[in-house]
Amino acid sequence: MSDLIIALPKGRILEELSPFFKAVNILPEEAFFDKNSRLLRFKTNHDNIDLIRVRSFDVATFVAFGAAQIGICGNDVLAEFDYSEIYAPLDLRIGKCHMAAAAPAGDEKDSFDRQGHIRVATKYPNVTKKYYQSKGIQAECVKLSGAMELAPTIGLCNRIVDVVSSGATLKANGLIEIDHILDVSARLIVNRTAFKTRTTELSAWLDKFKGVLNDVKA
Repeated sequence: MSDLIIALPKGRILEELSPFFKAVNILPEEAFFDKNSRLLRFKTNHDNIDLIRVRSFDVATFVAFGAAQIGICGNDVLAEFDYSEIYAPLDLRIGKCHMAAAAPAGDEKDSFDRQGHIRVATKYPNVTKKYYQSKGIQAECVKLSGAMELAPTIGLCNRIVDVVSSGATLKANGLIEIDHILDVSARLIVNRTAFKTRTTELSAWLDKFKGVLNDVKA
Protein backbone atom coordinates (compact mmCIF):
# COMPACT_ATOMS: atom_id res chain seq x y z
CA MET A 1 0.00 0.00 0.00
CA SER A 2 1.37 3.41 -0.97
CA ASP A 3 1.71 6.17 1.60
CA LEU A 4 -1.38 8.03 2.74
CA ILE A 5 -0.69 11.77 2.50
CA ILE A 6 -2.78 14.16 4.59
CA ALA A 7 -2.57 17.85 3.68
CA LEU A 8 -2.99 20.33 6.53
CA PRO A 9 -3.17 24.13 6.40
CA LYS A 10 -0.55 26.33 8.02
CA GLY A 11 -1.53 28.81 10.70
CA ARG A 12 -3.75 28.95 13.75
CA ILE A 13 -6.09 26.23 12.55
CA LEU A 14 -3.41 23.64 13.37
CA GLU A 15 -3.99 24.24 17.08
CA GLU A 16 -7.67 23.42 16.68
CA LEU A 17 -6.85 20.35 14.58
CA SER A 18 -4.41 18.84 17.08
CA PRO A 19 -7.12 17.31 19.34
CA PHE A 20 -8.68 15.56 16.33
CA PHE A 21 -5.44 13.92 15.28
CA LYS A 22 -4.66 12.91 18.83
CA ALA A 23 -8.14 11.39 19.19
CA VAL A 24 -7.79 9.29 16.01
CA ASN A 25 -4.20 8.35 16.95
CA ILE A 26 -2.32 10.10 14.16
CA LEU A 27 0.66 11.63 15.94
CA PRO A 28 3.20 13.69 13.97
CA GLU A 29 6.93 13.72 14.59
CA GLU A 30 8.33 16.42 16.90
CA ALA A 31 9.51 18.61 14.03
CA PHE A 32 5.88 19.20 13.08
CA PHE A 33 5.46 21.38 16.18
CA ASP A 34 8.70 23.32 15.64
CA LYS A 35 7.72 26.71 14.23
CA ASN A 36 11.29 27.24 13.02
CA SER A 37 11.40 23.99 11.04
CA ARG A 38 11.62 24.37 7.27
CA LEU A 39 10.27 20.87 6.69
CA LEU A 40 7.01 20.58 4.77
CA ARG A 41 6.50 16.80 5.00
CA PHE A 42 6.38 14.99 8.32
CA LYS A 43 6.34 11.40 9.50
CA THR A 44 3.73 10.13 11.96
CA ASN A 45 3.39 7.16 14.30
CA HIS A 46 2.02 5.22 11.29
CA ASP A 47 4.67 4.01 8.85
CA ASN A 48 2.40 4.62 5.86
CA ILE A 49 0.95 8.02 6.86
CA ASP A 50 2.71 11.34 6.29
CA LEU A 51 1.47 14.88 6.88
CA ILE A 52 2.24 17.81 4.62
CA ARG A 53 1.84 21.40 5.83
CA VAL A 54 0.92 23.89 3.09
CA ARG A 55 -1.00 27.13 2.61
CA SER A 56 -4.74 26.76 3.14
CA PHE A 57 -5.53 27.53 -0.50
CA ASP A 58 -3.06 24.87 -1.63
CA VAL A 59 -4.61 22.08 0.45
CA ALA A 60 -7.51 21.80 -1.98
CA THR A 61 -5.15 21.70 -4.98
CA PHE A 62 -2.97 18.93 -3.52
CA VAL A 63 -6.06 16.84 -2.80
CA ALA A 64 -7.85 17.58 -6.08
CA PHE A 65 -4.85 16.46 -8.13
CA GLY A 66 -4.24 13.36 -6.01
CA ALA A 67 -0.92 14.40 -4.48
CA ALA A 68 -2.64 14.06 -1.11
CA GLN A 69 -5.55 11.73 -0.48
CA ILE A 70 -7.04 13.55 2.54
CA GLY A 71 -6.93 17.21 3.54
CA ILE A 72 -8.40 19.80 5.86
CA CYS A 73 -9.48 23.16 4.45
CA GLY A 74 -12.19 25.76 4.80
CA ASN A 75 -15.31 25.64 2.66
CA ASP A 76 -14.37 29.14 1.49
CA VAL A 77 -11.49 27.53 -0.42
CA LEU A 78 -13.77 24.77 -1.72
CA ALA A 79 -16.28 27.35 -2.95
CA GLU A 80 -13.57 29.34 -4.71
CA PHE A 81 -12.03 26.43 -6.62
CA ASP A 82 -15.07 24.12 -6.93
CA TYR A 83 -12.87 21.13 -7.79
CA SER A 84 -14.96 18.20 -9.05
CA GLU A 85 -12.36 15.73 -7.75
CA ILE A 86 -12.90 16.75 -4.11
CA TYR A 87 -15.37 15.00 -1.84
CA ALA A 88 -16.07 16.95 1.38
CA PRO A 89 -17.97 14.58 3.67
CA LEU A 90 -17.32 16.08 7.09
CA ASP A 91 -17.66 19.52 8.70
CA LEU A 92 -15.21 19.60 11.60
CA ARG A 93 -16.93 22.71 13.01
CA ILE A 94 -13.65 24.47 13.77
CA GLY A 95 -11.97 27.51 12.26
CA LYS A 96 -15.35 29.22 12.18
CA CYS A 97 -15.65 32.62 10.54
CA HIS A 98 -17.56 34.04 7.60
CA MET A 99 -16.98 35.65 4.25
CA ALA A 100 -18.30 39.17 3.87
CA ALA A 101 -18.22 42.24 1.68
CA ALA A 102 -17.02 45.44 3.30
CA ALA A 103 -16.83 49.11 2.29
CA PRO A 104 -15.49 52.34 3.78
CA ALA A 105 -17.86 53.76 6.37
CA GLY A 106 -20.22 56.18 4.68
CA ASP A 107 -19.73 54.62 1.23
CA GLU A 108 -22.07 51.68 1.68
CA LYS A 109 -24.59 52.79 -0.95
CA ASP A 110 -22.45 54.79 -3.37
CA SER A 111 -20.01 52.18 -4.72
CA PHE A 112 -21.64 51.50 -8.11
CA ASP A 113 -21.22 53.36 -11.35
CA ARG A 114 -24.13 54.06 -13.68
CA GLN A 115 -23.77 50.67 -15.40
CA GLY A 116 -24.12 48.79 -12.12
CA HIS A 117 -20.40 48.01 -12.11
CA ILE A 118 -18.26 47.67 -9.02
CA ARG A 119 -14.56 47.00 -8.39
CA VAL A 120 -13.80 44.57 -5.58
CA ALA A 121 -10.45 43.53 -4.07
CA THR A 122 -10.45 39.91 -2.95
CA LYS A 123 -8.60 36.62 -2.95
CA TYR A 124 -11.91 34.96 -3.82
CA PRO A 125 -12.66 36.27 -7.35
CA ASN A 126 -14.87 33.34 -8.38
CA VAL A 127 -17.06 33.46 -5.27
CA THR A 128 -17.21 37.26 -5.49
CA LYS A 129 -18.30 37.35 -9.14
CA LYS A 130 -20.98 34.72 -8.54
CA TYR A 131 -22.29 36.56 -5.50
CA TYR A 132 -22.61 39.90 -7.26
CA GLN A 133 -24.03 38.29 -10.40
CA SER A 134 -26.82 36.89 -8.24
CA LYS A 135 -27.60 40.50 -7.30
CA GLY A 136 -27.48 41.72 -10.90
CA ILE A 137 -24.18 43.52 -10.42
CA GLN A 138 -21.05 43.23 -12.57
CA ALA A 139 -18.00 42.88 -10.34
CA GLU A 140 -14.49 43.58 -11.56
CA CYS A 141 -12.27 41.62 -9.19
CA VAL A 142 -8.76 42.73 -8.29
CA LYS A 143 -7.02 39.72 -6.81
CA LEU A 144 -4.95 40.38 -3.70
CA SER A 145 -3.31 37.94 -1.29
CA GLY A 146 -3.19 40.29 1.69
CA ALA A 147 -3.58 43.86 2.97
CA MET A 148 -7.14 43.72 1.68
CA GLU A 149 -8.43 46.37 4.07
CA LEU A 150 -5.99 48.92 2.65
CA ALA A 151 -7.33 48.70 -0.91
CA PRO A 152 -10.48 50.89 -0.64
CA THR A 153 -8.77 53.56 1.43
CA ILE A 154 -6.21 54.34 -1.30
CA GLY A 155 -8.57 54.11 -4.26
CA LEU A 156 -7.78 50.64 -5.60
CA CYS A 157 -11.38 49.48 -5.31
CA ASN A 158 -14.83 50.27 -3.97
CA ARG A 159 -15.24 47.21 -1.78
CA ILE A 160 -13.46 44.14 -0.52
CA VAL A 161 -14.59 40.56 -0.03
CA ASP A 162 -12.69 38.58 2.58
CA VAL A 163 -13.13 36.24 5.53
CA VAL A 164 -14.00 37.94 8.80
CA SER A 165 -13.62 36.70 12.37
CA SER A 166 -14.10 39.44 14.94
CA GLY A 167 -14.32 42.36 12.51
CA ALA A 168 -11.61 44.22 14.44
CA THR A 169 -9.34 44.60 11.39
CA LEU A 170 -12.17 46.05 9.34
CA LYS A 171 -12.99 48.56 12.07
CA ALA A 172 -9.34 49.54 12.56
CA ASN A 173 -9.11 50.42 8.86
CA GLY A 174 -12.35 52.37 8.65
CA LEU A 175 -14.41 49.67 6.94
CA ILE A 176 -17.79 48.23 7.82
CA GLU A 177 -19.32 44.89 6.88
CA ILE A 178 -22.22 45.34 4.49
CA ASP A 179 -23.00 41.86 3.10
CA HIS A 180 -22.75 38.42 4.69
CA ILE A 181 -21.79 36.04 1.89
CA LEU A 182 -20.85 32.65 3.36
CA ASP A 183 -20.41 30.91 6.71
CA VAL A 184 -17.01 29.25 6.87
CA SER A 185 -15.62 26.28 8.81
CA ALA A 186 -12.97 23.60 8.28
CA ARG A 187 -13.93 20.52 6.27
CA LEU A 188 -12.29 17.13 5.94
CA ILE A 189 -11.84 16.52 2.23
CA VAL A 190 -10.97 13.43 0.21
CA ASN A 191 -9.78 12.85 -3.35
CA ARG A 192 -12.64 11.09 -5.16
CA THR A 193 -10.42 8.77 -7.21
CA ALA A 194 -8.47 7.73 -4.12
CA PHE A 195 -11.75 7.10 -2.30
CA LYS A 196 -12.81 4.72 -5.08
CA THR A 197 -9.50 2.84 -5.21
CA ARG A 198 -8.77 2.85 -1.46
CA THR A 199 -12.33 2.74 -0.16
CA THR A 200 -11.77 0.51 2.86
CA GLU A 201 -8.74 2.44 4.11
CA LEU A 202 -10.16 5.92 3.60
CA SER A 203 -13.62 4.99 4.88
CA ALA A 204 -12.03 3.70 8.08
CA TRP A 205 -10.25 7.01 8.70
CA LEU A 206 -13.36 8.97 7.83
CA ASP A 207 -15.35 6.92 10.34
CA LYS A 208 -12.70 7.59 13.00
CA PHE A 209 -12.93 11.36 12.48
CA LYS A 210 -16.73 11.16 12.56
CA GLY A 211 -16.56 9.09 15.73
CA VAL A 212 -14.50 11.63 17.65
CA LEU A 213 -16.17 14.78 16.31
CA ASN A 214 -18.62 15.28 19.17
CA ASP A 215 -16.07 14.30 21.85
CA VAL A 216 -13.48 16.74 20.57
CA LYS A 217 -15.99 19.58 20.33
CA ALA A 218 -17.65 18.80 23.69
